[in-house]
Amino acid sequence: ISPKADSIVRQTLAERAIRPNDNFSVIKLEEERQRLASIMRNKGYYYFRPDFIAYQADTLNYPGRVGLKVISKPGLPATAVRPWHVGNISYSLNGYDGETPTDSILYKDLMIYYEGKLRVRPRILYNRLFFRKGDLYKQSVQEKTQSALNRLSIFRYTDMQYTPKDTSLACDTLNLRINAMYELPLDGELELNVTSKSNNQAGPGAVVSLTRRNLFKGGEVLGITLRGSYEWQTGNRVNGASNSINSYELGLSGTLTFPRIIFPGFQHKIYDYPANTTFKLYADQLNRSRFFKLLAFGGSASYSFQPTASSKHTLVPFRLTYNLLQSTTHEFDSITAANPALYLSLKNQFIPAMSYTYTYDNAMIKEGKNQLWWESSITSAGNILSGINALAGKSFTKGKTILGNPYAQFIKLTSEIRVTHEIDRNQQLAMRLMGGFIYSYGNATIAPYSEQFYIGGANSIRAFTVRSIGPGRFRPNIDNPYSYIDQTGDVKLEANIEYRFRMIENLHGAVFLDAGNIWLLRSDEARPGGLINSANFLNDIALGTGAGIRYDLEFLVLRLDLGIALHTPYETGKKGYYNIPRFKDGLGLHLAIGYPF
Repeated sequence: ISPKADSIVRQTLAERAIRPNDNFSVIKLEEERQRLASIMRNKGYYYFRPDFIAYQADTLNYPGRVGLKVISKPGLPATAVRPWHVGNISYSLNGYDGETPTDSILYKDLMIYYEGKLRVRPRILYNRLFFRKGDLYKQSVQEKTQSALNRLSIFRYTDMQYTPKDTSLACDTLNLRINAMYELPLDGELELNVTSKSNNQAGPGAVVSLTRRNLFKGGEVLGITLRGSYEWQTGNRVNGASNSINSYELGLSGTLTFPRIIFPGFQHKIYDYPANTTFKLYADQLNRSRFFKLLAFGGSASYSFQPTASSKHTLVPFRLTYNLLQSTTHEFDSITAANPALYLSLKNQFIPAMSYTYTYDNAMIKEGKNQLWWESSITSAGNILSGINALAGKSFTKGKTILGNPYAQFIKLTSEIRVTHEIDRNQQLAMRLMGGFIYSYGNATIAPYSEQFYIGGANSIRAFTVRSIGPGRFRPNIDNPYSYIDQTGDVKLEANIEYRFRMIENLHGAVFLDAGNIWLLRSDEARPGGLINSANFLNDIALGTGAGIRYDLEFLVLRLDLGIALHTPYETGKKGYYNIPRFKDGLGLHLAIGYPF
């Protein structure tokens, strides 16, 4: 190997996979070969391959030890021991069925060969090409280019083909040709399913979706989705009461996604990781049998981008939702008559909001035993409109409307962290801590019902059904099957720990401990004991344990959990921390799809 190549390798010795006193491992030897080949290819040595690396081993000098020397194989071809540069660059775009190009166009210094008509704007292809004529070849740049092209979702495949510029012995230039085949522009899907949700509802559903790729010849995706479901919920509360809620839901949504940031100064910037702009319009019809019918419709615009492999930012500068309570039943009216705050949270209103979410996930980059996922978000609703009204001389506190309807005004913070520790290939310890806070002010002191927090259910505290505890020490009327509607709050805190283990092949088991509750920030006469109070905080935490089994089908996980209540925050008539009147009253059985967290 040349002295220049040798110096390149020596500069990276601190990153080597093989170190003194390590256990001898063939896997490590192969890892080091791959590392050295990548180093060389990132320095222009296009023809350098892992099998050009060899090892000389000596086991005689030191018993129990291997003296190892890393060398290059003798007789390497001349093309492998010199760096190469990129020459002419071109695209060859095959048709939907593999039809070969019939025409061509020159864009700047890029030649594009295409079949029929050019179905992608030349600038889109040019901006996602990180090689320029005369550049030193680098494997990392090749991978970056291929990733950028694949994220367009225009092509079924992309292949980068390099050929020497000429046959002379001194040639050090490779012409690059990118071969690609168009993906079909239309895609339809019909999905029939049985779902189990975190709100403890389950039932059959159907989703019909239609996707149009490359709508404006720039990788844009138009998606239209129609979905419907029928759901029911049954369950017992700790106090022995039962409830049964049936509902159906219909929804229609349309999304337009651009594979880039649509904003002045950023439209032509290409990121190393996915970056999208999405516009959405939607309408949802929810009917709760014997309760109410609600129509929610609106739209949003959002930006999503990843500066690194583990970090993701999502900014929603505009989201407008209108909730229309179309009809109610006598049972619903009786509940809201007794609880004015509940009525205010469900009344017809606009929700103009903007939000920011940060997500960290090291699952793709972390090779250790600890996987960390963390997501935090902040949402602000109605504040810009309220500021405009204030500048116009209108009241900041109340009476503000959009098109004759009031709008919500609040600030909301949520954060959730998950840690998964891999004990070994058959055992894991999973932990989750999450919290939320919403504060309404100005135009309304009650947050919209859809924005408030609740707790309990298959993905929460599994000893309790959804909305069966909280806020605080509040205990609803056990004779009212719809009393769960009162059990929402402004503050949420929840913690879970779960030990997961393999039982037989794809059958896994789990033992868990769940804790948490919700609280109010303002006193509510209809929900006494719901206000957050530091003096009673620990006693307000509901606690449950339990065990479950999971059947992992690889593409789907079926889960059955049995929760056992240990402590409920409200008075049950039984003294002591374990205040469950009867053991069977504290049992919760949940059949669900997927892991709880």
